[in-house]
Amino acid sequence: MRTEEQANQAVEEYADLVRRLCFMRLKNREDSEDVFQTVFLKYLLYDGTFESAEHEKAWFIRITINSCKDSLRSVFRRRTLPLEVLSEEAAAVPEEHGALLEAVLSLPDHYKDAIYLFYYEGYSAVEIAEILGRKENTVYTWLSRGRALLRRRLGGDCL
Repeated sequence: MRTEEQANQAVEEYADLVRRLCFMRLKNREDSEDVFQTVFLKYLLYDGTFESAEHEKAWFIRITINSCKDSLRSVFRRRTLPLEVLSEEAAAVPEEHGALLEAVLSLPDHYKDAIYLFYYEGYSAVEIAEILGRKENTVYTWLSRGRALLRRRLGGDCL
């Protein structure tokens, strides 16, 4: 189990990353906050060690994505109707970026994850493959297909 100091340092370091990943996957603030808490609780209870800061960051990304998947699969979520309202965070995005944000959020999860990690977090395809546990060529395919979908949806060159 981690100390309070380690937990505080992790929250300071990775809170924005975890929140953005959660919001991209879940598309609402309330579910994102639930998963955010779950991720950091898992961190507190994790007994393993990390080889480096990059290894720790990759662990947070993987745990966040898996926790979002778990949340989306939950019985509660299947028995409720989603509200088709963008959260305040998405509404606060400048108008010129609104269409791009909507297009990215509407991509299938694997394309969305690859696009997010590549363009927003600055990971290479090789690093994304490692983080997601996929082959490098698969990530290149996801990036290519994701860009093509975005171009079609936005009607031009966006990436």
